[in-house]
Amino acid sequence: MKQMVLSLLVDNNPGVLARVASLFSRRGYNIDSLTAGVTNNPKYTRITVAVSGDDQILQQIRNQIAKLEEVRKIIILDDKESVCRELVLVKVMADKKEKQEIIAIADVFRAKIVDVAMNSVMIELTGNQNKLDAFLNIMSDFEVLEMVRTGITGLGRGMSVMK
Repeated sequence: MKQMVLSLLVDNNPGVLARVASLFSRRGYNIDSLTAGVTNNPKYTRITVAVSGDDQILQQIRNQIAKLEEVRKIIILDDKESVCRELVLVKVMADKKEKQEIIAIADVFRAKIVDVAMNSVMIELTGNQNKLDAFLNIMSDFEVLEMVRTGITGLGRGMSVMK
């Protein structure tokens, strides 16, 4: 199975995100990641959707999204032509000794310590999925209390402007 990341420029209308998401559920497709937010033009919202499937399913997803009335543009964000990022917050149980070890690991990944409590540390890390997965794999040596990921968002490189 392949993963595809789509950047959709849609009209900033009430319910447009629900219509995009319901398209997937009606057809039994799974969404790996979904993010949405306003753009520099308040008339439009950018929705980034990561989906997995074989070539036929991925093409069908693109075709179905293109049929939605509010969708103005669809761009496939591939690794060479775009920059995709995700954010993760991880709260880890830590005593005094473990805090120093966790801070050292966070420094290697260029993560930020955003909260320190008596028995825990919260870390913020931004990067591509591989970087976040590697960090979380190392953090699994500690007791992870809570974790949340934002989902993928991205932009095309250079002058690939979505108008």
